[in-house]
Amino acid sequence: MTQQSVVISGTGLWTPSESITNEELAISFNEYVRRHNERYAAEIERGEVEALGVSDAAFIEKASGIKQRYVLNKEGVLDPDRMYPYLPERSDEEMSIQAEIAIKAVKQALENAGRTVDDLDAVLVACSNMQRAYPAVAVEVQHYLGMERGWGYDMNVACSAATFGLQAAVDAIRTGSAKCVVVVNPEITSGHLCWTDRDCHFIFGDVSTAVVLEREDDATSANQWRVLGTRLQTKFSSNIRNNFGFLNRCDEAGVGARDKLFRQEGRKVFKEVCPMVAEQILSHIGDLNIAPGDLNRMWLHQANLSMNELIAKRVLGRPADRIEAPVILDEYANTSSAGSIIAFHKHNADLPKGAQGVICSFGAGYSIGSVIVERVV
Repeated sequence: MTQQSVVISGTGLWTPSESITNEELAISFNEYVRRHNERYAAEIERGEVEALGVSDAAFIEKASGIKQRYVLNKEGVLDPDRMYPYLPERSDEEMSIQAEIAIKAVKQALENAGRTVDDLDAVLVACSNMQRAYPAVAVEVQHYLGMERGWGYDMNVACSAATFGLQAAVDAIRTGSAKCVVVVNPEITSGHLCWTDRDCHFIFGDVSTAVVLEREDDATSANQWRVLGTRLQTKFSSNIRNNFGFLNRCDEAGVGARDKLFRQEGRKVFKEVCPMVAEQILSHIGDLNIAPGDLNRMWLHQANLSMNELIAKRVLGRPADRIEAPVILDEYANTSSAGSIIAFHKHNADLPKGAQGVICSFGAGYSIGSVIVERVV
């Protein structure tokens, strides 16, 4: 039996209307620091409480390559008395905020693929944090899209969720359980970021992306990318971690403890993850008989500019330019699983038929996913 060929036939991107520059973020953060140090001056003097250090825009850009980020709510994040977004909980009868932004990206992806909701067999919501445990956000998205058939489920593999979702969709189409699948990444990362931590307060931004995959024989869009291969890898590490979960209520520490938000050992992550990612890409393309020099583009996870530059250099054997390895984190910051999809969405249309590239994401787990694609239309 011939294996069904699968293509990416459309992508979608929804961006929040509000954004925060590094300068705005530093002003708010430094006011929080001033108040904290003033409030605990006596304790700091006695060595009982650690004084907080200030941040600045130049430090943020140098450390990450980030210049700004989009967020669902700017006011709450920049309020020194709050330092997290205002996102009121909706009733069970209303569409959830995560489903809402997911649907916006899905509709654009369907339009770009030349498909309608009636063509979809499945919805996979793949992102770093789900708004709730159940019912699955994917099933809610399916409902509000108006899908009369099919199925959906949620997937969480942190920053690698999108590429893991792409493999799941490809497998479903190749085995015949679906003909057309959308993978959507509604990332509300502002909700799990500790905005009062100098080491990470600048990292994340909010966004929603979506990818339509279907049988190549059925595809009609003007921009199609055949999936040549997918590869996933996981290796346990606590160097990137978020301990928020339903068991928090069973512990007196409660949900407000620092470890219930995103935290990482950045230097360790950089040192350990970069070589793993480069090795996976090289091994993956090697098995497909693609030489590094034949890669026209690398759409990498947008976590840190230095990480992407090092990975690209290790793959190509030389520094990559911004055309070969596009960067969007300067505008969007780290959007977790959505980063590599934003890069692909914005930077693939210029490539000719026959061009080859890799969509690659990596993050907590550790987890790495690579999807090798070739333009066919």
